Amino acid sequence: MADAPDVAVEIAQSHLCNADLAPVPEARRTWRVGSFAALWISMSACITTYMLASSLIGGGMNWWQAVLTVFLGNLIVLVPMVLNAHAGTRYGIPFPVYCRASFGTRGANVPAVLRALVACGWFGIQTWIGGEAIYKICTTIFSLPAVTATNWLGITGGQFLCFLFFWGVNMWVIYRGIETIRWLLNIKAPLLIVLGLALLGWAYHKAGGFGPILSQPSQFDAGQPQAGKFWVYFFPALTGMVGYWATLSLNIPDFSRYARSQRDQVLGQTLGLPLSMALYAFIGVAVTSATTIIYGKAIWDPVGVLTKFSNPVVLVVAMLALCIATLATNIAANVVSPANDFSHLAPKKISFRLGGFITGVVGILMMPWKLVADPTGYIFTWLIAYSALLGPIGGILIADYFVYRKRRLNVLALYKEDGEYHFTNGISWVALSSLVLGALPSLPGFLVNIHAVKAASVPAFLTQLYSYAWFIGFAVAFVVYLALRRLAPKF
Repeated sequence: MADAPDVAVEIAQSHLCNADLAPVPEARRTWRVGSFAALWISMSACITTYMLASSLIGGGMNWWQAVLTVFLGNLIVLVPMVLNAHAGTRYGIPFPVYCRASFGTRGANVPAVLRALVACGWFGIQTWIGGEAIYKICTTIFSLPAVTATNWLGITGGQFLCFLFFWGVNMWVIYRGIETIRWLLNIKAPLLIVLGLALLGWAYHKAGGFGPILSQPSQFDAGQPQAGKFWVYFFPALTGMVGYWATLSLNIPDFSRYARSQRDQVLGQTLGLPLSMALYAFIGVAVTSATTIIYGKAIWDPVGVLTKFSNPVVLVVAMLALCIATLATNIAANVVSPANDFSHLAPKKISFRLGGFITGVVGILMMPWKLVADPTGYIFTWLIAYSALLGPIGGILIADYFVYRKRRLNVLALYKEDGEYHFTNGISWVALSSLVLGALPSLPGFLVNIHAVKAASVPAFLTQLYSYAWFIGFAVAFVVYLALRRLAPKF
């Protein structure tokens, strides 16, 4: 492409570059519309999508409110997704290198590491889900009695061992490399779609048809327990839905760098993301709604639903399918990008494989079973909290690339220590200041939400800003960055 000059010779010896961070040459840009659509269909059809939608049911929404919230959230996040993908497609660069234009050649490590740590959390969550499925298989096959956790971890020894076993399988796949990952992705989507449809069929049969399932009232309707509180719940829930793919909306250049054209990445993502999320979310919503009829309470964890099956063969087959599908999603969505991000810290010392191993270790230390312990914590603590950081980063990247630089980047300078993106010792204080100021409005609400400070000690207005963390952070950082960059272009 004319827009993506071949700078391989000039940057090959730069310590800011390695084989994974270098611009993708034109010959390797082979992804078309179908490739991007398939990517999103595959990544959307996952257990956390199921849990995302069904947790809204647990929070009080009816089926169409939950599905619509998921759809709207993904329609909103599609905008920064497509915009940030532009630079990857045009210049063939990955996310950490893209960040250098606004944050500086060294400062880019800040958004890269922040994004990587979120991915580590997601890696841990997916690994926990897979390990829990293995644990349920073992308890079923060997007829083991239920055990209550009494240690400070909050999980049993058996659960932890199964978690570590599944973690080890993930590490093995990372070690094996891209071909094993590609094979898993090829079989993953059909497996999970079949499992989801089977659950949907079971729910239809057990609950007496879709009528009873879809007629469950919203808890926010008149006369219901949470009457009149819909909008109070809706906006933070919508922010959580945006936060779900906020990570990929930043590092989408890691994938779009392989696109043949802008049309391919735009159309492919538009066709693949919002509808796939909404359709698979419907499966989660319908099954969770059915559990309120069948068991008298909403079971939003699909592993918990599967354990209700009395046939051990059905249970084991379903859990194995879930493990394989979860493994594939985990590697594709939560290892590829953070591996690049960690590699960016020391390109000549940290390879993609080592970056993947770092992701795995941090994923354990974050104790993911606590992140998904209940629907409230999953949405209002995990999803919204990290969106407060990722929103400002998105605002800065888009403001810099589309408004300030008008989509023009000097690719060679992105890999030079003394180039135009060096700023102050490799750090752009304009970008870092904008990031802090963008995240600051959400801090009081976050501290209240995790009970670090008492709600009475913080003005209600500041507490409420947390519900809009991604939107406020994006807008504030966008405006502040442009103002500061024009005042201090070299800082």
